[in-house]
Amino acid sequence: MKLVIGSKGHQVKWLQQQLVNAGFALAVDGDFGANTQTAVFNYQVSHDLPPVGYAGKRTVDSLTNKHEPRSLTLSDISKAASQLDVDTASLCAVADVESQGSGFFDNGKAVILYERHIFYRQVAATDQAQADALAERYPNLCNSKPGGYIGGVNEYSRLRNAARIDMDAAIEACSWGMFQIMGMHWQLLGFASALAMSRAMNASEAEQLNALVKFISADSKLHQALQQHKWSEFAKRYNGSNYQANSYDIKLARSYQQLAALLKANGHE
Repeated sequence: MKLVIGSKGHQVKWLQQQLVNAGFALAVDGDFGANTQTAVFNYQVSHDLPPVGYAGKRTVDSLTNKHEPRSLTLSDISKAASQLDVDTASLCAVADVESQGSGFFDNGKAVILYERHIFYRQVAATDQAQADALAERYPNLCNSKPGGYIGGVNEYSRLRNAARIDMDAAIEACSWGMFQIMGMHWQLLGFASALAMSRAMNASEAEQLNALVKFISADSKLHQALQQHKWSEFAKRYNGSNYQANSYDIKLARSYQQLAALLKANGHE
């Protein structure tokens, strides 16, 4: 379930009733409007959840008294913001806009996306002939061009098949977790091996956030852009030169403004 501004129906009514039960004054009308969004924001902040303004798995679990120990908390984000010397709202905005929403698939495995062209590149770095031979035999696993995506948890089948050929290159060829950080950065992020990074990404969303902190810290210009709220520069360095196609900079600026006001109102600077 993911309920956002504009959602309507019985699921929204259920959400609104749960918020009313939690002490929020709200009309139970099945229409997810601005008032419902504000109530969701405030519920999330008051229950140590990442404030995103929509109701996803974390919020639903909290409302139904379920606890997932691997889930990200607002406290995790605040701690990471302190490590980066940025305000909490800045990192909350990044978590809101740049993340995949959840760091884990429904089966409990860390979110990944397998990139066959990265596998090709990693193998070719030490043996070009082998990379070309693999591309000829297994084009969906090893290819000079991106593609071949299955999507969702099914990407693990591609990872497993590639790992039978070269485990390190296979892990390096995946983007991992909420923030989709490439496994090929394991050394930059301070991990002992690619396998160690994959294990950390499967440990918790807090570990996935820790990888983001290290990734930002390793790029002084990216770090500075975040500190100074230069969202176009941040989006360009994080998302690539095509960032404007998805309005990442605009989304980051809008999310930051909204979250900064909300967090300040709830005593979080």
